Amino acid sequence: MKFDEAMARLEVIVKELDNQDLPLEKSIELFEEGLKLSTQTQSYLKSYEKRINKIVEEFQKEETNEEIN
Repeated sequence: MKFDEAMARLEVIVKELDNQDLPLEKSIELFEEGLKLSTQTQSYLKSYEKRINKIVEEFQKEETNEEIN
């Protein structure tokens, strides 16, 4: 599942869990699914952060090289 899909599903789960009439078993199932999706999206975000940091480092390195030349 892609990041955007996982986030959209998490939003749906939160709305469903806000429903006071939801049976306990269903609430637990949704909570479990939400935790798994949360872990997955955190992993995506860490990966994106590393990627962005690498891009910035490469950009700064190129700027430094240009200033030297």
